[in-house]
Amino acid sequence: MAGRPSQFRSIPQAALADIDVASVPFHLLSGLDCKVLVLNKLYVAIRVVSARRAFTMLCRGLAEVIHVDEGKFVNYDFETWAELSQLRKQMEAEEGAASQEQHDWVRTVRFDVAVPRVIRLYGYDRLPAQVVKLNRRNLFARDRNHCQYCGKHFSTCDLSIDHVRPRTQGGGDTWENLVCACIKCNARKGGRTPSEAQMHLIKPPVKPKRNPLIAIRLGQARYQSWKAFLDEAYWNVELK
Repeated sequence: MAGRPSQFRSIPQAALADIDVASVPFHLLSGLDCKVLVLNKLYVAIRVVSARRAFTMLCRGLAEVIHVDEGKFVNYDFETWAELSQLRKQMEAEEGAASQEQHDWVRTVRFDVAVPRVIRLYGYDRLPAQVVKLNRRNLFARDRNHCQYCGKHFSTCDLSIDHVRPRTQGGGDTWENLVCACIKCNARKGGRTPSEAQMHLIKPPVKPKRNPLIAIRLGQARYQSWKAFLDEAYWNVELK
């Protein structure tokens, strides 16, 4: 690439070696816990992965970084992104709190690299299944970790899944029959329906039209660039 600053010319080869996420100490890898939106080669959102997995695909040449800059998409291979990261690191240090865009970082022994928000696979063109999976993680996300009887917010470890109509009465494992419940409310309700236990749901349980975990992440400033790829047709992306 013409015009590269001389201090960055050695980064591409170093990047491929230094970003070995399996060998870097854990305390240097906090940025690898961030999430990255994965697109297929047609720019359709297909899943969300950890930054750790995203960097693995980038280093293996399976994907490229898609950076959203003022509404425009800019494509970078990993080598160029590693170089650009050095410039962005300097800019953020100089601008401090005034910087309009703050990145999460993965620190290696020799340099820091910004965690991309979006990557695109070069050789994958399948479309995502338009289904929101019924699992514990999505149920907690749908109900926002609120007990559906008392309405209070709880940590995940203090919540359970309750069958509105108990299994003993023919209740099944469906979106419309499963809700989050705190331990106290679940124990009070027991093997009864809400009416039998003289309890009331704060809202009727329904199947979400879009993946609730994605909706939660879009509320965070760091993931705003995802909106460009998540229109109504592609909300139901698979989470890994």
